[in-house]
Amino acid sequence: MKIECVQEKLKTAIGYSEKVAGKHMTLPVLSCILLDATNTNQLIVKSTNIDLGVEIIIPAKIEETGVVAVPAQVINSFIGGLTEEGKSIKLATDQNNLKVTSPRSSGVIKTISAEDFPSIPRTTTENIFSLNAKDFTKGLKSVWYSSSISSIKPELSSVCVFCDAEFVVFAATDSFRLAEKRIKIKKSKDFGQILIPFKNIPEIIRILEGIDEEIEIGLDKNQISFSHNGVYLVSRVVDGTFPDYKQIIPKSSTTEVTILKQDLTNALKLSNVFSDKFNQINFKVNPSTKTCEVKTKNNDIGENITSLECVITGEPVEINFNYKYIIDCFQSIDSDSVTLYFNGLNKPMIIAPVSDTTFKYLVMPMNR
Repeated sequence: MKIECVQEKLKTAIGYSEKVAGKHMTLPVLSCILLDATNTNQLIVKSTNIDLGVEIIIPAKIEETGVVAVPAQVINSFIGGLTEEGKSIKLATDQNNLKVTSPRSSGVIKTISAEDFPSIPRTTTENIFSLNAKDFTKGLKSVWYSSSISSIKPELSSVCVFCDAEFVVFAATDSFRLAEKRIKIKKSKDFGQILIPFKNIPEIIRILEGIDEEIEIGLDKNQISFSHNGVYLVSRVVDGTFPDYKQIIPKSSTTEVTILKQDLTNALKLSNVFSDKFNQINFKVNPSTKTCEVKTKNNDIGENITSLECVITGEPVEINFNYKYIIDCFQSIDSDSVTLYFNGLNKPMIIAPVSDTTFKYLVMPMNR
């Protein structure tokens, strides 16, 4: 193989691919990036960890065709460290080595046999629809932190994506909390229920969030793919059924508290200093004084009470929650104020941004 390409394009392609490459003791080729220069005027950069695979096509001048597998971390560190922006870079194989040459630097990287590199699966062309990449990544970002990190129940360690009328709905739950984000789309397409594994979400977001255009999304029974302008990303999907969470979302509330998001965030951070090993905090809502008290107590450290002014309708309530579960959701809320919907003791609380009906977050109380 002997090729030449623009350094910045290669750096970007390898940077994305390196994060996807897996660490596999029995199959070392999975920790490699495959450089495929068998097509005219283009280099295909590939990596996979079996669960997730990526192919990125960049223009290249091909003098000699060839395919080579190089350790992902090594080539990413070397090319990522080159600073000659706008310059070209040359890649050439010599026996079991890849020589990388830039105007001011050169390096030789030992290669691995590319024969065992697995093929990256393609989705069929029958079930394809388009969606804005930023909308899709916003949907994932809004909910994925609510997925279970345990793989005991794969359907809970995933993000569920489905269509509901003119919305694409993103939902995630670990059975202690639930996040739902609804993204309005121009063309509705009912594609059923897709469960994207939690561990694949960060790399899907990282690769797609730099795109500000429509992407093609392809679906098969076992995988979902994303295609745009030479970038092809494919992820395994979970074979399972997401819980029918709509049954547990309360239809009404006994107490509603509207409060400035920043005030509540500051109170939660203060309270966490004194929280116990269960991250337990106490909410005490008092309609007569129009205040919400956030309290924590730790027998080994001390205690804290922060009183917040808010707009309250309904009954007084006092209830405990996990601090972390509440503060996690604020990354998904753009508005300055939030409304907390309570339904009495031992019932879940709903958090929703004021004047935004596209996001809701449910938190189960702590019984301690």
